Amino acid sequence: MLATKRNSTELAAPNYRMGDERLVRLTAAAATKVNSLLQRQGRTSGVLRVAVLGGGCSGLQYKMDLQDAPANRDILVETAGVRVVVDPKSALYVTGSELDFNDGLQDSGFKVNNPNAATTCSCGESFSA
Repeated sequence: MLATKRNSTELAAPNYRMGDERLVRLTAAAATKVNSLLQRQGRTSGVLRVAVLGGGCSGLQYKMDLQDAPANRDILVETAGVRVVVDPKSALYVTGSELDFNDGLQDSGFKVNNPNAATTCSCGESFSA
């Protein structure tokens, strides 16, 4: 029987650091929605990833995704009972942001209130800094 040799990076846990709500925070409504989405996907200990990518009508856009755990170099913030991760590059753009959720008839969905956004587009999904 042959034993396979594992690389030490395969066994190591992701290397992330802790942040606080000065980076990003969730409102109670956003936390409730994220927790229900995590439960629905069976990721009870999962995280919400908040990222900023190039694109959109104002130059930058938000991307949010549910994942199982933080990745290497992420910043982990626990806010309103939800674990949120942000990569270091995105952290430059989202510092001080608040994530809210509205499930009304108009403007439903997640909304990022970002103090770093110099301009936003009319749909609210992209911004420039």
